Amino acid sequence: MSYNPANPLIVQSDRTVLLETDNDQFEEARDELSKFAELVKSPQHIHTYRITPLSLWNAAALNYEPEEVKEQLKKYSKYAVPDNLKEDIDDFMSRYGRIQLVSEDGEHYLVSDDHSLLNEIATHDEVEEFIVEKVRSGVLKVDKSERGFIKHALIQVGYPVEDLAGYVEGEPLDIELRDVTKDGQEFSLRDYQHEAVDAFWAGGTERGGSGAIVLPCGAGKTIVALGAMAKAGAKTLILCTNVTALRQWRSEILDKTNLTNDQIGEYSGETKEIKDVTLTTYQILTYRKDKEAEFEHFGLFNEQDWGLIIYDEVHLLPAPVFRAVANLQSRRRLGLTATLVREDEKEDEVFSLIGPKKYDVPWRVLEKRGFIATAECVEKRVPFRDDELRLKYALADPREKYKLAATNPAKLDIVENLLRDHRGDQILVIGQYLDQLDDISERFDAPIITGRTKQEDRDVLYKKFRTGEVPVLVVSKVANFAVDLPDANVAIQVSGTFGSRQEEAQRLGRILRPKDGEGNKAYFYSVVTRDSTEQEYSNKRQLFLTEQGYRYTIETIEA
Repeated sequence: MSYNPANPLIVQSDRTVLLETDNDQFEEARDELSKFAELVKSPQHIHTYRITPLSLWNAAALNYEPEEVKEQLKKYSKYAVPDNLKEDIDDFMSRYGRIQLVSEDGEHYLVSDDHSLLNEIATHDEVEEFIVEKVRSGVLKVDKSERGFIKHALIQVGYPVEDLAGYVEGEPLDIELRDVTKDGQEFSLRDYQHEAVDAFWAGGTERGGSGAIVLPCGAGKTIVALGAMAKAGAKTLILCTNVTALRQWRSEILDKTNLTNDQIGEYSGETKEIKDVTLTTYQILTYRKDKEAEFEHFGLFNEQDWGLIIYDEVHLLPAPVFRAVANLQSRRRLGLTATLVREDEKEDEVFSLIGPKKYDVPWRVLEKRGFIATAECVEKRVPFRDDELRLKYALADPREKYKLAATNPAKLDIVENLLRDHRGDQILVIGQYLDQLDDISERFDAPIITGRTKQEDRDVLYKKFRTGEVPVLVVSKVANFAVDLPDANVAIQVSGTFGSRQEEAQRLGRILRPKDGEGNKAYFYSVVTRDSTEQEYSNKRQLFLTEQGYRYTIETIEA
């Protein structure tokens, strides 16, 4: 194939890839790149991707071959793909699975056909401490109680192991999916949900049973989890982000499976039930009396005979839980997320301890098929209108600069205009700073939910919003994750957590559930202060959604 200067990619020897947005092949090239590269930055005309070991290992775990990756780069590149990059692709992708972890007669072994490689890796300090003995050439006995730590050590030395040591089956549970929900609606898994379940389960073999499913908010990750639970047919522990999400899970399980209320337990700050299916939160699991004390509830992981553990919003898995997860490698583990991006850059720990990415589908693909709402993203840039505030901003330290820009009072006029333009819609106003949200709530006579709001009051307000009794709801970051508000179709973001890509994705996700009728459309507005650090952070926040195919229309508001 000859190279074509009209193609959209420039592939560079430092593993970066430049993608022209103003090109007829932009979308198809972007979709291919997302399978094996990570988006680094996305200004208007040129997007920059980076091919990393982890991005290639995830591609390998999804059964992509090095030749497929190189062929896609060659297909869309203006110029020849650098030879050193082609060698890197071969090298890194071949590393996944060159070492396998297997079980025999109750013991665990690292095995490899590349005997010299295995001998060399065994000398690394990170790995050596877990080696019990060398059985023979190409076979090392390891401490099976350290299964998770061995896997993490191997990914750190650059050779992610393929874990084929299998799982305990767990206490059996008769769980089936309904054909008709409790309220009389026909129910079945969509085709991509079936594919996701099958990719995770892998026929019940040791090649399945652990990994992450990546689907956009509103695409039915909970339904995929129910399908996995039905496949496993075993006692299940589900970790949620908050109590609101926990209770939504309970509702979905009761609505779409044969399980009864008596079979579902809530393990939260309010109650400590352990049942066939137990729902808990990351917050309760990471509770301890002080920084030196033990985590009081970690025993929940090991005291029951779980056959499946589900991590909702796995990209938010708290760092202390990783140690507990490392000890759970004999249990099947399913991670659910809209994005594997972690702001603490611990994506490798999710890969090694929960499992590699098992299924992924671009958001815009599901949008085109009508499974999630069509979203229009608009960034409205507003100036400082107060000279004194502008001066205060200029003299402030970086953190204070961000807060001053994020809470710019001039944003309130924009919110007022948007509320007027979208009268009759279901609108979420989302922000980071409580004083700002209180001002908005008071000015527009809209109820507010923050961390101060009691759980029972949150439940009442969420219910009133779902029924349309409350058309505008002001929410803090407590509503970022796992809050099911299917009728919300407008989100106005007035402030956020610096450059958090995951937060941007989750906030858009609040309004992506498919809408009834022809108007399957959602509007996501981000109001930022022009020529400020907030505008710079906004560009970073938008990275993941840009990778998924969303473009932000920029509207500059004059003083």
